Amino acid sequence: MNIDLHEPWLLGDVEVPTRLVLAPMAGVSVQAFRRQGRRYGAGLVCSEMVSVAGIQHRNERTLGYLRVGVDEHPLAIQIFGADPAAMAEAARMVEAAGADVVDMNFGCPVKKVTKTGAGASLLDDPDHACRLVESVAGAVSLPVSVKMRRGVGNGSRTCLVVGPRLVDAGAASLTLHPRSAKQMYTGTADHALTAELVSLVDVPVIASGDVTSRAKAQSVLATTGAAAVMVGRAAQGNPWVLREIMGDDAEPSREEVVAELLLFMRETVRELGEHRATGFLKKFYGWYLGRGRFPRPFKQELVTLQTTGEVEERLLAAAPGARFVLERLLGEVPDPADEVLLDSLPISIYGGG
Repeated sequence: MNIDLHEPWLLGDVEVPTRLVLAPMAGVSVQAFRRQGRRYGAGLVCSEMVSVAGIQHRNERTLGYLRVGVDEHPLAIQIFGADPAAMAEAARMVEAAGADVVDMNFGCPVKKVTKTGAGASLLDDPDHACRLVESVAGAVSLPVSVKMRRGVGNGSRTCLVVGPRLVDAGAASLTLHPRSAKQMYTGTADHALTAELVSLVDVPVIASGDVTSRAKAQSVLATTGAAAVMVGRAAQGNPWVLREIMGDDAEPSREEVVAELLLFMRETVRELGEHRATGFLKKFYGWYLGRGRFPRPFKQELVTLQTTGEVEERLLAAAPGARFVLERLLGEVPDPADEVLLDSLPISIYGGG
């Protein structure tokens, strides 16, 4: 099995350079995460889901600017909501921000999303789901993609009924995570269902769920006929899994791990500010330094430090050579001035940007 993951494909009229997509993840997919994903081989990166209610109500205190860096393209910005007019307004803002794709979230299983009639709950109301897609597709010139689960209940096959209807309504691509909303992230992703969906629609399908290695990515692509695979939790603090999926299985050195973490920290502080970034980054220390890379007590110590400056000092003490790797990385990152910033900006309910 030797599927070329470097093969480009089209999402609407947007050329995606590889068959690897970095998933939108709430509280994770800040700009630093997306930029890193592009460097490590992701052909398409996605923002975390953005609340259209936040856009509609023009909250006085935004939880983060929507930034689009020159090195992020192609970029999908994901929106969620239940009101067609608000979704259309949000989509126009996404287009104005410079995104390449508008992604719609019909898969989030979290109660505070589903109770508003958004996320995975839309799979139980296909007529309304189609109205939302029609509204968004009619509001922008960008291709519209939809990310969904198999259905709300365990064993559901709703996606096979709703998916083709969403395409008829204007979706240029579908992403299927073949777990039910009730499952959350338990059990396994049933990619036999992905293969069925591929056979039913004439747009690219992205296969999401349990893609954790090159072997798994190639198996999913071969058995489903999907255009691409989406990697999510496996890439949290671990961009090297993207590199391995793309064909380079070299293990990172301690210096490379620390340098990537330091760059991620600096970029996140620039995006969120020191106060928000300090709390936001704590979960990433374990993700980066786990997998046997550093002792558990060291990771636990970092979480107790009060500032990112203190964390940086401890990391460089543990891996002094990382400063030279970091200097190289900093030379490769584009100037922050080359970002698109809007005056009226989307609000993430998770505060990730």
